[in-house]
Amino acid sequence: MSAPMSLKDRVAVITGAGSGIGRATAMSLARRGCHLALADIDEAGLAETLARGAPSGVRMSRHRLDVASREAVAALPAAVMDVHGRVDLLVNNAGVALGGSFDQVSEADFDWLMEINFHGVVRMTRAFLPLLKASDDARIVNLSSVYGIIAPPGQCAYAASKFAVRGFSNALRHELAGTRVGVSVVHPGGVATAIARNARIAPGIPADVLRERLALADRLLRMPPEKAGEIIVSGVERRRARILVGRDAAIIALIERLAPVSYWRVLSFGRRL
Repeated sequence: MSAPMSLKDRVAVITGAGSGIGRATAMSLARRGCHLALADIDEAGLAETLARGAPSGVRMSRHRLDVASREAVAALPAAVMDVHGRVDLLVNNAGVALGGSFDQVSEADFDWLMEINFHGVVRMTRAFLPLLKASDDARIVNLSSVYGIIAPPGQCAYAASKFAVRGFSNALRHELAGTRVGVSVVHPGGVATAIARNARIAPGIPADVLRERLALADRLLRMPPEKAGEIIVSGVERRRARILVGRDAAIIALIERLAPVSYWRVLSFGRRL
């Protein structure tokens, strides 16, 4: 069994660090003495994360970043190296949500989501892999979702992106076997972030249906982001290839394994009880 990964005095790059799971993961890393390059499109959120991490005493930098921009991603490694001089951990956390069935979602909105949730992960990995390979102990951490394990109706675009992240991560892990770069894929369950309320909604969804879905999200998204961040960072320390965040994620993963075709009937029945 491999020794745990020590995070003290390492340097982590985290996308989506301005809120939610990204911010919580950054704070968990800071408590372990890991220096941080914080990236997000939300500059106010980045400033808040920076302020919260200041008491930890680690070196932090903030970088406004749209992961859908090839130019911005390509320029980020040099900016990080100017401040930190190395990169040991890449956390690809930035993501968005899109509500609506396949025939309700426009091609433009589908592409918008894939550019951020999947192609952003690929771009960031391509940009930082040379620096990670230069480290004596490095890791790539890609945020998928419980919807990268199951694919519910009304989540066609989101599930497609998160299954893609899962497949990319697993293949990359096999390709990097024998190197000093490990790969973890993270499947959060119901974490209390703003992703559902900030989701882009396809036109044509009735207002009462939308209200019902938001109310359901409020009931299901219960785990504090701080707890999710601790679970993720603990999994990184243990070099876990797959990190399930929450009891709900573990149960769903088990049901999908036992009933890989009919799991949705099982889960739908459980929701009616």
